[in-house]
Amino acid sequence: MKSYKPKLTLDRLATYQIKVPGQLEKGLVDWGGSMTLMIESDGSPVTVLNGIVDQAALHGLLRRLYSLGLPLISVNYVEDDTEEEE
Repeated sequence: MKSYKPKLTLDRLATYQIKVPGQLEKGLVDWGGSMTLMIESDGSPVTVLNGIVDQAALHGLLRRLYSLGLPLISVNYVEDDTEEEE
C-alpha cells in the first residue's frame, strides 16, 4: 500500500531547525515555548533552535532573530520519520 505523506502547507505544523552564530541566552527572547534552544560548541559556539511551528510562526521567529542582528547559518525543514501504517 502507498504511504500517505502530508503536503507541507502554510498552516500545517512542521518541525524546523534554525542555526545562528554565537550563544543566545535562553531568556533573551520569548520563544513561546515552541522552540528548544541548544548550544553547539565545536570551535565557535552556534545556537540551534528546534521546534514545531507553522509558517507564520517561523517567519516571526526569523524576524526576531533579524531584529537581534543575528545572521542565519541555516533554516531546515525536518521531515518527520514516523509514518502512519495501516
